[in-house]
Amino acid sequence: MFMDNLTRGELEKLQKRYNHLWSLVLAQNQKESGDVSLKHHQVELESVSKDIRDSSLGIEHLLREVGQIYEALEETSSQKLSSLPEIAADLMISGYPLELMDGDASYVPLTWVAAVFDRLIKKIGDVKIFVLSVLGLQSTGKSTLLNAMFGLQFNVSAGRCTRGAYMQLLKVEKTLWEELGFGFVLVIDTEGLRAPELACKSQNRDNELATFVIGLGNLTLINIFGENPSEMQDILQIALQAFLRMKQVNILPSCLFVHQNVGEITAKDQNMEGRKRLQQRLDEMAATAAEQEQLSDISHFSDVIRFDVNTHVHYFAHLWEGDPPMAPPNPSYSHNIQELKRGILLAAKKESRGSILKVSEVKVRIQDLWKALLNENFIFSFRNTREVMVMIKLETMYNNWTWNLRSHVLGLQNQLTNQIQNGEIQDLPRSLIETNIAEKYEAVRQELQTYFDDDPENEILIQWKGNFENKLRNLQEALVSESIRKSTDLLSARKGQDKLNKKKSEYEKELLLRSRDVALSYLGKELSEEELREIFIPLWTKWVHEVSSNFLLWNIPN
Repeated sequence: MFMDNLTRGELEKLQKRYNHLWSLVLAQNQKESGDVSLKHHQVELESVSKDIRDSSLGIEHLLREVGQIYEALEETSSQKLSSLPEIAADLMISGYPLELMDGDASYVPLTWVAAVFDRLIKKIGDVKIFVLSVLGLQSTGKSTLLNAMFGLQFNVSAGRCTRGAYMQLLKVEKTLWEELGFGFVLVIDTEGLRAPELACKSQNRDNELATFVIGLGNLTLINIFGENPSEMQDILQIALQAFLRMKQVNILPSCLFVHQNVGEITAKDQNMEGRKRLQQRLDEMAATAAEQEQLSDISHFSDVIRFDVNTHVHYFAHLWEGDPPMAPPNPSYSHNIQELKRGILLAAKKESRGSILKVSEVKVRIQDLWKALLNENFIFSFRNTREVMVMIKLETMYNNWTWNLRSHVLGLQNQLTNQIQNGEIQDLPRSLIETNIAEKYEAVRQELQTYFDDDPENEILIQWKGNFENKLRNLQEALVSESIRKSTDLLSARKGQDKLNKKKSEYEKELLLRSRDVALSYLGKELSEEELREIFIPLWTKWVHEVSSNFLLWNIPN
């Protein structure tokens, strides 16, 4: 939220402090490398630099707040601010990027986005729109690539600059509308994935973001720094798994791989070998994910995402010839940019006319896809398909272990119930139940320990060991408490029944004596059946009431 950022005055103070510290570092730099003061100033300098980066304030933060205000008013107030989405639509038409996913909260404001798209339709018409997404790890040159190719204005800097997902609208020349089949291109840029500084909390968000933009785009540029795509493999596996589990969205996107900073890009034999390795790896990922989902018709990456390794993989030279900042731009990079742009247009022309959506349909696609992803939250807590499979196997084993423990406790409870009902047990110490269950719990806990130690996937399993041990311990405590409660209730009921049985014989004697006294009092009198009923029924009602009252008193807890 921009209100949480520093004010302009505070930011200026930080900048002055930064400049002062930098001058100190330059002065101290003349001293020996082991100087403690220098190290202290460098650490403080890095801290101030981080504060300045985190306190950056731009129009995107203001628009985020505007969107949240709009959504809040839509939900809680009769006052409507239709001018707000109209302003955002005007900004998009003029070429300004608009936030699609809040990168700090990992949230898509569907009401706000829908309102902006509605205003776009009024201004440019409900035209066909080609959606191009870009995905890559942090600092792999995604935004630079898009800016160079389309003349866009996405932020560019070292580190995690772009946050969340931003969309920018590009108008296609009208003379090309008929040939291409669309009038606008919606470019979606995303934050760098797997940022080291956010390693502890970015996994879910990165997986969710990757799946969202791949599903939204007609074409996704998967940007890789170097020739080895292994760093992107876990993200692609999650995307594949999510698409296989979300068949109801009926999405079959396509993708282009861009390998940047590749040496000897003209070596065709080397490139062909790289393409084969990439194809093999992607097919293995798709087959593994399909096996997990029990889908027999999926055996290749292209069965899930439209992909041709011969035309959908591009190799790029480095942007600079030498080391920046003094190095000149590499002419080969510009050539590669043009080749990629031509490849994108060719891929767009090959798209079926039905797969390129209108603006209104893109709006619905965003809503449907985001809602579907929210329902698939389980999948995003894992790094890749391998982790998903390991967790599912672990859950199956855990269910077996807990059933063994539960069935043991059930057998114990049945045994105690029979003994209590037969009067074999008059008192039940808590320790008796705790000891019996603890023995079985220890045996099950040992099975869990052995599984985590000996399973071939123990390197992955270790991250969940503590959690499952706690779950098993909590289950044991719950089963002990429940068994003691049931046994105590049975003992109380049994004691109440014994009291009642004891009183029954006393009541039988009392009723017999009362009946005899009544009979003797009417001895020798001639009474009709009706008269006998009139005498007996009130007496019987009175005796029953007395018995019932005493029964309630006996069953009141002590």
